[in-house]
Amino acid sequence: MPHAETAGVEATQRNRPRWWTELPLLLLVYACYSAGRLLARGDVSTAVDHGVAILDIEKALYLNAEHPLNRLFTREPWLGIPADFWYASLHYLVTPAILVWIFRSRTVHYRAARTWLMTSTFIGLIGFTLLPTCPPRLLAESYGFVDTMAHYSSYGWWGGEASAPRGLGGMTNQYAAMPSLHVGWALWCGVMLWRYGGTRLAKAAAVAYPLITTIVVMGTANHYFLDAAAGAAVMGVGLLLAPYVMRTMDRVRARFGVAAAPVATASGTPVPVRSSDASSSIVSGGCQTSAGERIPRQRDSRFGSGAEPSAAPQDAGDGAPAPAR
Repeated sequence: MPHAETAGVEATQRNRPRWWTELPLLLLVYACYSAGRLLARGDVSTAVDHGVAILDIEKALYLNAEHPLNRLFTREPWLGIPADFWYASLHYLVTPAILVWIFRSRTVHYRAARTWLMTSTFIGLIGFTLLPTCPPRLLAESYGFVDTMAHYSSYGWWGGEASAPRGLGGMTNQYAAMPSLHVGWALWCGVMLWRYGGTRLAKAAAVAYPLITTIVVMGTANHYFLDAAAGAAVMGVGLLLAPYVMRTMDRVRARFGVAAAPVATASGTPVPVRSSDASSSIVSGGCQTSAGERIPRQRDSRFGSGAEPSAAPQDAGDGAPAPAR
């Protein structure tokens, strides 16, 4: 195995993410996300104005799909009740589950996937702060929307304040609707399943999960179509920024003397190993070898991929060197 590849394998084994460092990091990010939603409540009248403006834009573009979906979910309990459970639970269950799955079985891709999700989430928080938006369910009745979660609240643990458990509605920001991170996180899950699932069932789920989530957030009157589109756009921007975020983190780690493990980017392209790593010692067959030392019959890259160095003259047994072959 070439030195660079061997060094990369060693570094991955040595510096692979550890759950006891990742879990506090993810909990910290989620705490910041929750706190950011609370701090970005904004003025209610401004949020209502933004919601009405979004509706006007959608009507002008003939994109108003919320009304027919909301009427359908309100009229048909066999659709509305499962949709409410979908909205209230899967956002908080599927995303962590896929993150853990990538951590355990697709380790080389984990750091890029996690950084993409975190970067996009923070961009979403910026959107909540700059554009507080009243969801369709909180608009005046004259706009024709029904809050299906309040309508079917007797079937679930939620009350009349979004997906929050009864009595905890004050701990949520109901005007953090633009962009929809329900749709954004679902899209992230879909991409992960499509790229790394490896089965037809996984690929089917990769398409179905974000698509159904988009329908659910509109049918339950929790988001506008443009909220969903903005959630997808946020994930796209996060995907573009994730490599720069990882490089910045690597520089910080290097500054404090912490070696960074080689990882694949969110697009699947491996990050090359630094030359200083490639010159480190290698392990083969359980034996430690120093830099520059070759295992017998090992090919030397200086002689090309298909050639071997000429054998050094050996002692013929009488003290004189044997002629070179």
